[in-house]
Amino acid sequence: MALHERYEAILTAVLDATREQYGPRLVALAVYGSVGRGTMREDSDIDLLLVALTLPRGRFERVQEWSPVEDRVAQQLRPAGAAPIELSPVFRTPEELVAGGLLYLDMTEDARILHDPDGVLAGFLERFRVRLARLGSRRIWRGNAWYWDLKPDYKPGEVFEI
Repeated sequence: MALHERYEAILTAVLDATREQYGPRLVALAVYGSVGRGTMREDSDIDLLLVALTLPRGRFERVQEWSPVEDRVAQQLRPAGAAPIELSPVFRTPEELVAGGLLYLDMTEDARILHDPDGVLAGFLERFRVRLARLGSRRIWRGNAWYWDLKPDYKPGEVFEI
């Protein structure tokens, strides 16, 4: 199986397992990072953003709630004769999503939405893109790495929001 096909099969299985685990609480699921960009390698992890209603308060509890998803796709993540693949989920409620954060910068360009029936995540990312565009923000690539210039016309002491 080709690398791209392996990752696509895993994403399909993860989406199915996530829908089963979270049911109607699932608001959105997206993949970002190298897999979202389609530039994954054999050892790339799968960065996921999960948005769900009424998540447990702490990271540990959220990971515990997620563990049946990983259990369900474990064979695809660690098949014999192939490099293991790790899932790296970030969990947010809709309220935490709209609070924003630097995490979403790259998602404005790299995220591939797998589930978002009400457009909550798509709408948030589009509003964030518009805000970044108004500031003149841009992601600048240097080889395989990049940085963000959030406000190219920034003047010392100036305060701005992203």
